[in-house]
Amino acid sequence: MAKRSLKKENAQELTDCIIEAMQDKMAKDIRVINFTKMSNMVADYFVICHADVPPQMEAIADAVERKVKTVLKTRPWSSEGYENKEWMLLDYVDVVVHIFREDRRFFYNIEGLWADAEIKKIS
Repeated sequence: MAKRSLKKENAQELTDCIIEAMQDKMAKDIRVINFTKMSNMVADYFVICHADVPPQMEAIADAVERKVKTVLKTRPWSSEGYENKEWMLLDYVDVVVHIFREDRRFFYNIEGLWADAEIKKIS
């Protein structure tokens, strides 16, 4: 399946919208991994955060979906993790959202896996 791609400006606008929605729901330790200078990556950006409890994780995911749909008129291509609420993922193709329960975030250490990419701390 060919990857659907946004223009770079749209990917940045989507990333900014996602961050705003996360901040509105008090997401913790928001970070953006920028893959735009790397070749053959699955996405241009990962936006990562965590929450203390599953209801907050779901609230963050719902806020991201709602804000992106309202502001940018788009929905995630796929979503996962709503059942177990340890690691929720919203795939907007060029931007992938990761919402973790805190202990799962440190266990999987996505930031460490992509340490050669540009990582920006938001909050």
